[in-house]
Amino acid sequence: MTERLDARRPDAPTLPGQYQPGEVEQRRYEQWVAGGHFRASAQSDKPPFAIVIPPPNVTGSLHMGHAFEHTLMDALTRRKRMQGYEALWLPGMDHAGIATQNLVERQLAAEGLSRHDLGREKFVERVWQWKAESGGAILGQMRRLGDGVDWDRERFTMDEGLSRAVQTMFKKLFDDGLIYRANRIINWCPRCLTALSDIEVEHTDDDGELISIRYSDEVVVATTRAETMLGDTAVAVHPDDERYRHLIGTEVAVPLTDRRIPIVADEHVDPAFGTGMVKVTPAHDPNDFEIGQRHDLPALTIMDERGIITAHGPFQGLDRYEARPAIVAALREQGLIVAEKRPYVHAVGHCSRCKTTVEPRLSLQWFVNTAPLAKAAGDAVRDGRVRVEPAELAKRYFAWVDNMHDWCISRQLWWGHRIPVWYGPDGEIVCVGPDEQPPSGEGWRQDEDVLDTWFSSGLWPFSTLGWPEQTPDLAKFYPTSVLVTGYDILFFWVARMMMFGLYAMDGRQPFDVVALHGMVRDEHGKKMSKSFGNVVDPLDWIDRFGADATRFTLARGANPGQDVPVSEEWCQGSRNFCNKLWNATRFALMNGAHTEGPLPAAGELSTVDRWILSRLQHVAAEVDEQFEGYEFAKVCDLLYHFAWDDVCDWYVELTKPVLAEGGPAAEATRRVLGHVLDQLLRLLHPVIPFVTEELWIALTGGATVMHATWPAADPALIDDPAEAEVGTVQRVVTEIRRFRSDQGLRPTQRVVARLDGLSAAGISAHEPLIRSLVRLDPAGDDFQASATLAMPGAVNVALDTRGSIDVAAERARLTKDRAAAEKEAAQARAKLDNPAFVGKAPEPVVAKIRDRLAVAEADLVRIDAALEALPS
Repeated sequence: MTERLDARRPDAPTLPGQYQPGEVEQRRYEQWVAGGHFRASAQSDKPPFAIVIPPPNVTGSLHMGHAFEHTLMDALTRRKRMQGYEALWLPGMDHAGIATQNLVERQLAAEGLSRHDLGREKFVERVWQWKAESGGAILGQMRRLGDGVDWDRERFTMDEGLSRAVQTMFKKLFDDGLIYRANRIINWCPRCLTALSDIEVEHTDDDGELISIRYSDEVVVATTRAETMLGDTAVAVHPDDERYRHLIGTEVAVPLTDRRIPIVADEHVDPAFGTGMVKVTPAHDPNDFEIGQRHDLPALTIMDERGIITAHGPFQGLDRYEARPAIVAALREQGLIVAEKRPYVHAVGHCSRCKTTVEPRLSLQWFVNTAPLAKAAGDAVRDGRVRVEPAELAKRYFAWVDNMHDWCISRQLWWGHRIPVWYGPDGEIVCVGPDEQPPSGEGWRQDEDVLDTWFSSGLWPFSTLGWPEQTPDLAKFYPTSVLVTGYDILFFWVARMMMFGLYAMDGRQPFDVVALHGMVRDEHGKKMSKSFGNVVDPLDWIDRFGADATRFTLARGANPGQDVPVSEEWCQGSRNFCNKLWNATRFALMNGAHTEGPLPAAGELSTVDRWILSRLQHVAAEVDEQFEGYEFAKVCDLLYHFAWDDVCDWYVELTKPVLAEGGPAAEATRRVLGHVLDQLLRLLHPVIPFVTEELWIALTGGATVMHATWPAADPALIDDPAEAEVGTVQRVVTEIRRFRSDQGLRPTQRVVARLDGLSAAGISAHEPLIRSLVRLDPAGDDFQASATLAMPGAVNVALDTRGSIDVAAERARLTKDRAAAEKEAAQARAKLDNPAFVGKAPEPVVAKIRDRLAVAEADLVRIDAALEALPS
């Protein structure tokens, strides 16, 4: 592709022979930042486009999920900037309460200290010190990926402005009666010693035990947590269960204790599960707590915050996992065990930070009354103010917001936004706003807890723009345009932002669109996990293949709402694609391609030039359509095949004879080649910004492609006859190339051939070009056809391959290839015929197997035809 056919234009730059990402990326990124190209202005009269980054944890580093999500957000922002919008992509970090406190506590432990040795104030100072020295490593890694964020607007959920917003929101909710303090069942981590939100709990199917315990001759209950029996305050049955109706209102003794508890009727009980009886432990189970509330049952707390049994008796002082087998053994000794099932697989919640099994615990905590807020969040999607993409995931959103429980917002930590509530000596409770003085005097104290991290991140779309102040940024960029995030936090973060945004901003939604993506998985569709050994570090890919190749690999797998399988092999392919663009542009520059002046009139252009311009219009229009639907994979696939197939493999090759001949036709082709590459680089820039910037500047002499006008399809350049004509040429050339390959002819080996029917097909003018592309010499008087190819449009190609191939060797090669294709087809069929594989594997993985089968079957047809065409 890099052969030189004509003189370079005098002012054309020289591109190196090979693209080296490491020599381009840092230099270009520093130029973008220094030039202020990522800055957005609230004073601009351009239409706004805004995205707030889902704030990564201050403790985190760039993982493949971040790289994937950031690539999509950057692509959207860069395109909108080129379309003439005032585009803001706002960066920042989350203070990550539990994760950050745990990290600093581990550092203290290595010094032989605990946070209690320092005290609260000194400990918080130590955390800020850690953040200043080590926190936020991910911000530098975002630069390596090419994130086009407005660094001047970087925010942190604990900075002064966002802390003011958090205190304002708490005060507003408190004054409106939407925040309250109560004893409720919450998720509790005995290791981190704090309440957890639902998203901080990871559920796994664990091996446990199911113990059936006899409370009396007629009462048998089953439990996976025998130790909680010590806190039972009732046994419940369904009111319509005829088996136990006579027991309702009676009492039964709790085994191993001297307590008697009532048997109550409650519709929560499933008569078909187990014996149809359940033990009720209100202080240690959320469902039991609700039963207890309905029947006014006492709630007995039988273990402390570390999971140590506190109930008086022989098990007091034992850890919960020591008490469980001890209690089962005691029950067995008294003959009260009816059945024991081990292993018994059941869902168990674990702390996402330390993996400790979470304990449901009755605790005095602060809650948000979510009912009115959740209704507003549901209405905003139902009435169209907010659109969920893909639309089918809106059902999941409704399932959550329509059934939302009150939200526990207090955490037993020191790092975070401390709850702005003071308690007085006589039971007074005062909530303090940001401009108010807290009460002082003897006996007044502030609440010790901090707010759930999700409370501050729920304010992110408007607090980062200056709320509660009415700032120019808030007026210009709120509501934000789109939220790009994973479907896995649709319920948690998205719902909270919707609730708070609609509440604080008088019914105005925090974003117009929620674009949901899936999780990045390995090439086999398996979740990336350290235990599986399949975790991919995006920084490693950036080092080896470049940021553009990494981004293109991720974006090319991004179908809305679906998981994204990736592999190193695919990233290598993306690197090859970047190299292909580099070589094509280098070839163009070496042969005088340029972007100066208008395009020549259609009458001055060759059919091939009109064809590529027409193809460009179709591609530009479809790329726009797919971008608007957040179909990143389709965008990448369109541009990949247009660049690789239409431009590089066909147009560049078809132009070589024209450029070699020179003259006015060559000059027109140089202008078209420059235009096509200019537009192609613009279309690709949002996804692969570095290589396109380097090439576009070299090609056009412009300052940066970032502010070049986004290509718009021009209907006047669509030329159906030219597309049909070149399409026929392509099919003829492709069939001849396939025949040559199947016959084992070397690429450079020339073959004598006669081409018939070209005039009838309307492509007679292209005969010299066809012969040049497929190495065919004209037929002489001694021509003797040994093979004939029937083409579309009545074209026939007769070839004389006598002496060109070793028939026996070629037959052996084709037979071997056929066996390989048959084996590949059989393996693919076996997988697709397996219901377990088709039902469980991600759709992209299944689709890949279907593609393999289709290719193998096509190979079998092709090889059989080639065998039949061999001379006998």
